[in-house]
Amino acid sequence: MTIADKQLQCREIITKAVCGKGRKFSTVTHTVTPPHNPTSILGAWIINHKYEAVRSGDGVEVIGTYDINIWYSYNRNSQTDVAKESVQFVENVPLSYVDPKHRASTEEVSAEVLQEPNAIEANISSNGTSVVVRVEREFAVEMIAETKVCVAVLPGCCDDLDDKDVDFSLGGDDDADDYEDLDSDLLDDEL
Repeated sequence: MTIADKQLQCREIITKAVCGKGRKFSTVTHTVTPPHNPTSILGAWIINHKYEAVRSGDGVEVIGTYDINIWYSYNRNSQTDVAKESVQFVENVPLSYVDPKHRASTEEVSAEVLQEPNAIEANISSNGTSVVVRVEREFAVEMIAETKVCVAVLPGCCDDLDDKDVDFSLGGDDDADDYEDLDSDLLDDEL
């Protein structure tokens, strides 16, 4: 029996779904002042990255910290040391998509690192007393909330399935015909 042979109904249901998404790549500059005036930079790296996400205005704020380590030489390249500095950051990631029908009271946000903070350049400042470090980072955020969706309902259909194995594959032409009937039924209901 095809879907067209049954009476098709639609019903609104409330479900949790991804109701907002966003992504942001950024480059930031930090200045680290070591205890000695650096002669040359031997290396720069970022460690101990930690973060959390909170909803804020039209987006999601990613709030976190990381440590910058600068390996440098001083005293005319005769000695080396590592300068360490902890950095706090707030990255506001706008939501490029937001479901207008979501329930704001049920919002949950999360963030994922697409590119860990990475020191891409470290140079001695013009005054010669500090190191300027450029850091790249990228985050993706999601907002999950309850929202209304419309679903097709086939009355009595589940009663026909009791104690039966059902194959939901899309492998045959019969399945394609059923979906074409569903499309035409849904279009007829909209008109």
